Parts: sequence; structure tokens; C-alpha cells
Amino acid sequence: MKTALTELLGIELPIIMAPMFLVTNVEMIVAAGDAGIAGCIPALNFRTIEELEKGLKEIKHKSSKPFGVNIIVNKSNIQAKKQLYKCLDMGVNFFITSLGSPEEVIKESKKLGIKVFCDVIEENYAKKVEDQGADGIIAVNSGAGGHLGNIPASVLVPALKQKCNIPVISAGGVGTGSGILSMLALGADGLSIGTPFIATKESGVTEEYKQACVDYSAEDIVTTTKLSGSRCTVINTPYVQKIGTDQNILESLLNKNKQIKKYAKMLTYYKGMKAIEKAAFSATYKSVWCAGSSLEFTHEIGSIRGIVEKYKAEMAEAEQKLLKVLGRV
Repeated sequence: MKTALTELLGIELPIIMAPMFLVTNVEMIVAAGDAGIAGCIPALNFRTIEELEKGLKEIKHKSSKPFGVNIIVNKSNIQAKKQLYKCLDMGVNFFITSLGSPEEVIKESKKLGIKVFCDVIEENYAKKVEDQGADGIIAVNSGAGGHLGNIPASVLVPALKQKCNIPVISAGGVGTGSGILSMLALGADGLSIGTPFIATKESGVTEEYKQACVDYSAEDIVTTTKLSGSRCTVINTPYVQKIGTDQNILESLLNKNKQIKKYAKMLTYYKGMKAIEKAAFSATYKSVWCAGSSLEFTHEIGSIRGIVEKYKAEMAEAEQKLLKVLGRV
């Protein structure tokens, strides 16, 4: 299969394993490359720049396949510039930028021929990053896990294809081979898929988190603003039900005050990320686990290669069904 994304990254299938905070690790990136897709890891999954360098070296030692790093480019990430230049020095293949202006990342990456894809949730911002020189757009739709957009993929992908002249990668709501084909049929040049890869042997999260992805379904996904101040999808565990999904009065007031809103958001973001960190690595049921509605299709704890091979088989089956409907077989 050839699309703009496979050509840009030199991968077999047009899939990026989405960067997941405190989920994606070195083993997952290596396994994704071996399976024929491209993995992307959040720079924030490494606590220090030294650990980031060590992790990137390990990836490059274990695999020659393309991989990327996700950088949060707003002011809440005080390490963003150091992360950028360390990744440039280490020769990553691409960046995904989130939650801010990608201008510096794009400018510095172009000097080295490194690709930059930017998270967007609407048309105007997509056009803006294209004008800045982005190589592609990650169209974060309303079905995405973690931080999500407001527009369904069925509207967002065609709209961005009409508005922009760079590749569009759909992010959110897909967990089957037929779902992949449907996004490509909408005009997407590739997909960013995250949630289905949480419940894998390569994933570094707790067995409880993995099992929750098996046991819960799409109807158990709820949206909360408690983690980062922005809307974020999580599994509706008893603990989430207990603490609620809306900010309390103090948090809400802080975020509405124009003068201190920025600092309040930074505080909320920090508190939220620590909550996810605890959930990801402590074996307790009282936790906050990010996931999207595509966990509906997770029925066992498997492997990254196994999931990719399943997608291939499902895509072939869906294609044959479509051809039959069209009377071509």
C-alpha cells in the first residue's frame, strides 16, 4: 500500500503508532518499526534530557526503522527547546507537535530534512501550520483518545483535504482494518492509532491498565477536564466516578481569570500529568487511565505485530467485501 505517509516515512502501512503519555516506550517503538508502521514517543516520557538521549540511542541501536518524537510546544513544557535540539542531534525521522506553535520545530527540522507533523483540530490552524512549512497534519477528531477534537473524522478529514495541500493523517476512533480503509476512503493519507496498542506485551503500563482496555468498552469512555484543564478522554473506572470529571469551583475560577489563566492551566496540567503517571505505574484500581473509544475492539492483551497483522487481514477482507458489493468480483 502506498500513500503520501508511506512515501514520506518509508513504511509499509500508512499508520503512526500515536505518542501516548507514559504509555509509549522504547520496546513499543522498536516493535512498531518491525511490524511495518512508524512509532512516535512523547519526549515527556523521559524525565530528563539525559534520559531522552539514552532512550533515543537505545531505539537507534535496536532498530533502523523510522520513528518520531512528540513535543508539547506550549509554555507548560519548559524543556521543549532542549528536547527539540537533542532530538535533532540524535537524528530522529520526524516530529509530531502538540498544543502550541510548531514554528521553531519546523524551522530547525527543515535544515536537516526531518519531517514535522502537527496536531490540529480545525481548518484555520491546519492552514496556519501548512503556511509555516509543516510536512503533514494530524487531524485530531472527536473520536480521539486523550486530548480530542470537536469534529468527527467524517467531516474533519475531507474538510482539511479541501483546505490544505499537505498530507492529512486522521487521529481517533479507529481500531479495525475496515476502519482504516474507511479513513483512507475519506481522503486521509494515513492514520494515527494509539489506544489499541496499550494492551500489548510491549507496553510498559500495569497489567491492570492493560486489562481495563480489554474489559471496558466504548460506552465506558468519558471526557474529563481534571487532568490538564482541556477535554481528555479516560476510562470511567470507579475511581473516576468518585472524583468526577469536571473541575471544581476553584479550578474553574482560576481558569476563567484572564490574568492568571495561563498559570492556572500550567498548574492543572502538572497536577493532571502526575495523576496519569501514578495511574500508569502503580498497581491500583483507583486510577486515571487515558484511552479512546477504539478500546471497543481490544479483546485480549496481545502484541504490536499481532495487531498490525490483524489490521492487514481485516483490510483485505473489507476490500473484498466492498468489491463484491460493487460487483467487481
